[in-house]
Amino acid sequence: MLKKMDFDEKQSFGFGGNAMIAKVSRFSWSPFLFLITLIALLSFQITTKTIYPIKIAFSSTSNTGVSADTRTSCVGFFGELPERKAVMSIREFGGVGDGKTSNTETFRKAIRYLQRFGESGGAQLNVPKGRWVTGSFNLTSNFTLFLEEGAVILGSQDPKEWPIIEPLPSYGRGRERLGGRHISLVHGDGLTNVVITGNNGTIDGQGKMWWELWWNRTLEHTRGHLVELMNSNNILIANLTFCNAPFWTIHPVYCSNVVVKDLTILAPLKAPNTDGIDPDSSTNVCIEDCYIESGDDLVAVKSGWDQYGIKMARPSSNIVVRRVSGTTPTCSGVGIGSEMSGGIFNITIEDLHVWDSAAGVRIKTDNGRGGYIANITISNVTMERVKVPIRFSRGSNDHPDEGWDPKAVPVVKGISIRNVVSFNSTKAPVLEGIEDAPFGGICMKNVSLLGVVSSLSWHCEFVSGFADEVFPTPCPQLQSNISSSWCSYSWASSVNLN
Repeated sequence: MLKKMDFDEKQSFGFGGNAMIAKVSRFSWSPFLFLITLIALLSFQITTKTIYPIKIAFSSTSNTGVSADTRTSCVGFFGELPERKAVMSIREFGGVGDGKTSNTETFRKAIRYLQRFGESGGAQLNVPKGRWVTGSFNLTSNFTLFLEEGAVILGSQDPKEWPIIEPLPSYGRGRERLGGRHISLVHGDGLTNVVITGNNGTIDGQGKMWWELWWNRTLEHTRGHLVELMNSNNILIANLTFCNAPFWTIHPVYCSNVVVKDLTILAPLKAPNTDGIDPDSSTNVCIEDCYIESGDDLVAVKSGWDQYGIKMARPSSNIVVRRVSGTTPTCSGVGIGSEMSGGIFNITIEDLHVWDSAAGVRIKTDNGRGGYIANITISNVTMERVKVPIRFSRGSNDHPDEGWDPKAVPVVKGISIRNVVSFNSTKAPVLEGIEDAPFGGICMKNVSLLGVVSSLSWHCEFVSGFADEVFPTPCPQLQSNISSSWCSYSWASSVNLN
């Protein structure tokens, strides 16, 4: 339970009770009842402001904070739930939630003020019901941003309120344009112990303005994400709705111990590059129980772009994507890459449900990327009306500048895909490796692609592996005579990733 009580109040309550008990020389009901009353008082939140419990770290279904939900969860990546000493409302800083007034300076001022509590219990900023227009603002450590029911944060329609910042070092430039990039609406760099949550409030990037700049080819700098946290650890994002991101929606980059849970992420299905959740050069990331509709990948694991990602060599690893569902007509349910030059390994994808999409699961890479993709486990996937259920692709010809090295080829090995069913598929899987670096160690078991005409053959090039109980019959490259136990080996232990 979150509490707001200063140190002196706590001490006076505690010493008062002890003093009373010390003066009692014989048993009587009066001091006993006083002690019971005292304990009851201490159990209440002593504050004049609304305090909200963080109730989403243990269950996607509970309204009480702790649940009997016994489903497997990876929320342990996030540390203990914090208790915030200072709790204030954006209204106390002059915020106006009328859907028109700019609150950019108000949010920035509020967080600067609450930053002072970072080392003495942390702080929580409540956003009450209303429509709160704002430009970008930076979070601080030991901090909770809490959106009450009915609260909507709206991204400013003034590009100047999304300042230009330096490109990510693992990308070398903005992802869409040379030079810098617009900062995200909600941003943080070098933080620890940060929570973004609420009673299903909404953060709306109002991205149409940015999409039109992209469509009209008048975009000067790379669009900002809706939420980006950099170089940070112990992050929880949960129990909110995110919609209409200008670019990617949730982007933890160079982060560790990140939990993204119980989110609804929405964007028009034609909105360009509105990825749902993109962990990038990050480790110990848990993504679970999310519903996503977007104009790009629902989830995409990344780790840097060509020579810049190779130089930084910061991989994405130990990432779990579980119980994610949604649709994307142009991309995939879960994508690995294509920006994967720093390496990607130990990725678990399970209980995925995708419909009306271009691809179910997709591994994307290219010449010039370098890096590696290893130890990827994909299981328990259901697809409906997905064009290409399983796809490994190459040749996007997408490079940051002329400095990319065509000899830098990726290593892809150790991909396990099992317990997959696809209904009303229209195309057989496409598995395209790279001529100078074939994809190896591909293991498929219990995969049923229903609706694919049996005469349609798989398209496979520069791949090798094993398939068992797969329908329709896979390509010859996956029909090795080796034992299925071969699939269970650990590639990372047998191949040097350096």
